[in-house]
Amino acid sequence: MITLKKNGQKVWVTFNVTGAEHINDVMISGEWNDWKKEPMKQKKNGDFSITKVLKAGEDYQFGYKINGDRWITEEECDSVSSPYGSQNSLLSL
Repeated sequence: MITLKKNGQKVWVTFNVTGAEHINDVMISGEWNDWKKEPMKQKKNGDFSITKVLKAGEDYQFGYKINGDRWITEEECDSVSSPYGSQNSLLSL
């Protein structure tokens, strides 16, 4: 799930991944940081979350890495092909 809060030319984007019994850690990677892996924080309810401040009017590809090996996309976003044969999420702000 993604929540957006816009303020002028900036958008606070909160990315949330629902925790499950088999999920120990979640990393997010995207175009906003040259695809560097960023750890998402686990909440008390087991969900994982991170907030990024991004520029309004831009498109960003990203994805989630689950337990260090499984790449998943965001259900609320469109998916686009990556150069690695997988799919990336496309966030349009």
